Amino acid sequence: MKMQGLVWAPAIGQLSGPRGPLRRSRAPRWSFRPLLIRRFYHDGLAQASYLVGCQRTGEALVIDPNRDIDGYLAAATKHGLRVSHVTETHIHADYLSGSRELAAHAGARLLLSAEGGSDWQYGYAAQAGAMLLRDGDAFDVGSVHFDVVHTPGHTPEHLTFVVTDTATASHPIGAFTGDFLFVGDVGRPDLLERAAAIAGTMRSSAAQLFGSLQRFAKRYPDHLQIWPGHGAGSACGKALGAVPQSTLGYEKLVNWAFAGHDEATFIESVLEGQPDPPVYFATMKRLNRDGPPSLGAAPRLSRQPAATLDSVLAQGGVVVDVRPHAEYSAGNVPGTLNIPLARSFVTWAGWLLPFDVDIYLLARDYSDERIRAACAELSMIGLDRVAGWFGADAMSDWERQHGGLDTVPQVTTMELAERMATDALPPRVLDVRADDERSGGHIPGALHIPLGRLRERLPSLGLTGSESVVVQCQGGSRSVIAASLLRGRGIPAANLHGGMTEWVREGHRVVQDEAITTG
Repeated sequence: MKMQGLVWAPAIGQLSGPRGPLRRSRAPRWSFRPLLIRRFYHDGLAQASYLVGCQRTGEALVIDPNRDIDGYLAAATKHGLRVSHVTETHIHADYLSGSRELAAHAGARLLLSAEGGSDWQYGYAAQAGAMLLRDGDAFDVGSVHFDVVHTPGHTPEHLTFVVTDTATASHPIGAFTGDFLFVGDVGRPDLLERAAAIAGTMRSSAAQLFGSLQRFAKRYPDHLQIWPGHGAGSACGKALGAVPQSTLGYEKLVNWAFAGHDEATFIESVLEGQPDPPVYFATMKRLNRDGPPSLGAAPRLSRQPAATLDSVLAQGGVVVDVRPHAEYSAGNVPGTLNIPLARSFVTWAGWLLPFDVDIYLLARDYSDERIRAACAELSMIGLDRVAGWFGADAMSDWERQHGGLDTVPQVTTMELAERMATDALPPRVLDVRADDERSGGHIPGALHIPLGRLRERLPSLGLTGSESVVVQCQGGSRSVIAASLLRGRGIPAANLHGGMTEWVREGHRVVQDEAITTG
């Protein structure tokens, strides 16, 4: 998680414009304004959280914290603040909340939504001594004033916090909008139905979201800054922008949600094309509602004896090889699952790893620090059962005991096209891209199962060790993860090098909407 400066409000000396000195409000020359805002961003989750401090009183509020509570505490100390309040905009689905733990550790007041009806109340609020917030409520953190606005649609209980720096102005400076309003997009209203299995809620939630947007846009001025809870890459929307902040006026100009739709058109538009929510979202939603577990001190991970890797795999243990795809493909231990320690590590871990068994990590040259980084990523979504890790010696020991490592064969697009045209029994092509990618064109005859759904649907495919399978994604990376999963089940899968991008570039046949075209 990175700390990024977003808003710093010191006073400055006299400024001049084309018509002479510019006037400032209230603050005398060389005094300082007490408002401080710091943005924290977790790349893997595309998740933003914020520390808002009053330098006059030394108090600070943290909004939407994840489980890395040390980062917020360290930032507060650096700026001479103490975390006095902790809150969150809604019950999160994509990561495990750190609100409860941070408030307890810092001795801070925990503030939680009381909106949303009986089904979406925080189950641990009373036990944690939380102050419950409703639409129209307000609270102060030093001279920083927060108005509470109920903005349902993404979730029934969702709140937005509108901020006024009362030391310098009587009008609001901005709003922390969570998953209600993003840069270029809005929060998806289908998660209760698609992730939490609450049937019949998508369309009603979309209607609520439409109403929330209309009320918010009419109530607040265009200069209001927008600080959202997610950026590009989050599964909490479908077209989030990469810019960290915006203004309400700018969003009215460019955000599709403010394009003058009527309610019916908006509902259809917001529900169309939403990505498949990761399977772990349901677990996060339940835990964050009923009470996220405390992470506590990070456990000391032990390096496992090389000789025990064989027995761990033989007993059905989950071993994740965190090396890059190319290294894994060149040589790996059969039965391990390749999820490289990169930006998408936590996303694919949430899709593919179970929550109820021990997990082991496998790396060749990674340091203990890198292993700890992998564990920290897993902990963001509650995958806390990391029992240990194996190093290069485990791979060498396996190679000696079994006469060599496994590989993931790489097939070129030309080779695949020739085999599909000439082989009596051509290879089965497995397309593991997302639905929207598939709809843009696919290899003729390719079976489609998105990577995140492959583990659960694999038993129904009827694949055997005697069949030739070539796995394909858009660029050739996700397909290595899929191939490692298949090969771990005894299916000798190969990877299509370059994926669909290379297939199209080479001019091979592409099926789109049941019509055959050329790339």
